[in-house]
Amino acid sequence: QVQVMESGGGLVQAGGSLRLSCAASGSISRINIMAWYRQAPGKQRELVATITSGGSTNYVDSVKGRFTISRDNGKNTVYLQMNSLKPEDTAVYSCNCRSGWGIDYWGQGTQVTVSS
Repeated sequence: QVQVMESGGGLVQAGGSLRLSCAASGSISRINIMAWYRQAPGKQRELVATITSGGSTNYVDSVKGRFTISRDNGKNTVYLQMNSLKPEDTAVYSCNCRSGWGIDYWGQGTQVTVSS
């Protein structure tokens, strides 16, 4: 059984910063891609950032230059440093871990609210 758990969400004023963490535990031997998604009320889920086991990263255009994804392979943990937050960043942020077998594991999500 694999568990994925996010932490670090909360309420912050526009221009502020938050750091999200996501840890995978259990029977998972290797995680290939780790990613952060977000879903705002009334909108479709959006891929925010990805990072491979080798450290290659990709970001959605709207967060480039403001968000940084990183990972600790030894701890099966991925982070999302979010700076210069905007009200439009408000959403539930969820972590996705894709194993070497192509199986996706999801966390429950953590709420990020940015006030104007």
